[in-house]
Amino acid sequence: MSSLSIGIVGLPNVGKSTLFNALTKKSVSAENYPFCTIDPSVGIVPVPDERLAKLTELSKSAKTIPAVVEFTDIAGLVKGASQGEGLGNKFLTNIREVDAIAEVVRIFEDNNITHVHNEVNPLSDIEVINLELILADQETVSRRLNNISGDLKRGIKEAVFENAILDKVMKLFEVGQLANSIEYTEEEFLILKQLNLLTTKKFLYVLNKKSGGKNIDELNDERWQKLLKFFTDNKANYVFVDASTENDLKDMSDEDKNVFRADVDLDNGLNDLIKKSYETLNLITYLTTGEDETRAWTTLRDATAPEAGRAIHNDFKEKFIRAEVVAYADLIECGSYAVAREKGKLRIEGKEYIVKDGDVIEFRI
Repeated sequence: MSSLSIGIVGLPNVGKSTLFNALTKKSVSAENYPFCTIDPSVGIVPVPDERLAKLTELSKSAKTIPAVVEFTDIAGLVKGASQGEGLGNKFLTNIREVDAIAEVVRIFEDNNITHVHNEVNPLSDIEVINLELILADQETVSRRLNNISGDLKRGIKEAVFENAILDKVMKLFEVGQLANSIEYTEEEFLILKQLNLLTTKKFLYVLNKKSGGKNIDELNDERWQKLLKFFTDNKANYVFVDASTENDLKDMSDEDKNVFRADVDLDNGLNDLIKKSYETLNLITYLTTGEDETRAWTTLRDATAPEAGRAIHNDFKEKFIRAEVVAYADLIECGSYAVAREKGKLRIEGKEYIVKDGDVIEFRI
């Protein structure tokens, strides 16, 4: 499958670029991922997966290759971006090109770091960004409604159907809701997909804390309560990250990082962000293992075996015959393919099989 990317967005001075720098230090070489663009604002980041090390040991693999998620650093947004303020047009164009949005929101107070609105109020920051995206989408939908008005007057069925969907979306925009705040049928979503709306994308909110600072979740004040209510009301996903500390740690060895984290009781926010981003893109991992390599492959959730096989090579979809599948936990417990086969844990699956996260697969073509 082609690369799927998460765009990192946020107001100025919320820690967006600091977070991107911390993430890209974890970047992997692009040589194994020919689909990736070589661009300073793009980071190809490995998805943490403890299963790889155990499979590598089991197969005595020569190399180990993780699944990756691509992060794009998008120019900081300012109020009025939808009208071209700041780098508005570039900002909106760059967001159209990503598959999901990681919205960085500052939740710490620090008088030495100026906030663009002179106050730390994360919900207000989210509303500013989301409003700019809504206004841009509103313009897109208005143009489309205008374009189909002639067909609508003539009663053409497709135009009537499309008009009803666009009208529904416009009503969401009028009350400050994102287009992704309601469910759509497959036919409705196909119509919206053609418009490439910003607010149909999936959102992940990244709450940037500061170690030893005044963090509003710890203060548990009114600002935090309002933010939590917003997340609950919108069924929104969020993660905590200390971008500054993660950036400071980026040149340390993994061992030293773990010691530091234990000393200051710091969660691995970067790993949480990467995993949650992967989930936000609706991706799962299946695995292949052997003497040459153990590798994590990415596919969309609910993909059939031939569809998942395309991650390895297009021929795997076209020429698929069958797949030998064993669950990761079963293979580790058995200790080898031979024992897994003996115990009936290794299954032969056909074209209709839905691949599950953690399946270890050998494709036959």
